[in-house]
Amino acid sequence: MSIGIIGSGALGGNIARILAGAGFSAVIANRSGPAALAPLLAETGPSITAGTVEQAASADIVFVAVRWETLEELMPQLPAWNNRIVVDGTNPVLFLDPDSDDAKDPTNPLAAYGIKAIDLGNQHSSAIFSQLAPGARVVKALNHLDVKLLLEPKEAGGQRTLFYSGDDAAAKAEVRQLLEAAGFFAVDLGALDVGGPLTQLPFGALSASNFIKR
Repeated sequence: MSIGIIGSGALGGNIARILAGAGFSAVIANRSGPAALAPLLAETGPSITAGTVEQAASADIVFVAVRWETLEELMPQLPAWNNRIVVDGTNPVLFLDPDSDDAKDPTNPLAAYGIKAIDLGNQHSSAIFSQLAPGARVVKALNHLDVKLLLEPKEAGGQRTLFYSGDDAAAKAEVRQLLEAAGFFAVDLGALDVGGPLTQLPFGALSASNFIKR
C-alpha cells in the first residue's frame, strides 16, 4: 500500500524517519512545498520522497500530522477519501507565542508547556476529525507520546507501547502492521469513541503515557 504524510513538523518528520527505518516508502508534503523538505530527505534516504499535499493525500494510507487549527481549512481541499485509511495524529491544542498573554495566563495549566487546550465542547477530537474526512476510514494513532520518543521504539530491553483506535477492523490491522514493523508494541483501544478520548492530549487518561512492554 502506498503511504502519504501530510505535515513535516516534529510529528510528520518523525513519522517519515520511523517509516524509512522500517523499510517503508512514503511521500511527504507540507504547505511550503517539496524544496523545503530537502534537509529531512537527506536524513531519511531515498525511500521517503517529497510531493505536493495532494499527492501525499492520494495514498492508500495517509498520516495527518498538522496543527489542529489548520485542519478546517486543509481537509476540504484534499482529494475524496473513497474509503482510504487516514491516520489522525492531531491533538486539539494551540501552540502559544512565548510573549503572548495566553503564554502567561495563570489560569492555563498548560502555559508552562507552551500550549493551550482548545475547547471542543462535548466532542472528542477524532470525532471532529472524522467529520472533516468524510468517506475515510479513520484510525487514531501516534498522538499520545512526546514525538521525540517515536525515534526510540526499543527502550530498556522492551518495546515502547503505542495505542491506536478506530471503527474499521481492516484499517486498524494495516496501521498495526506498520507500527509493529517499526518496532513498537501496538495496543488496540477499540472504537474511535473509546480510544480517541483516552489518548487525546492534553487531558486523556492515557495521554503522555510511556509504557514499555518487556
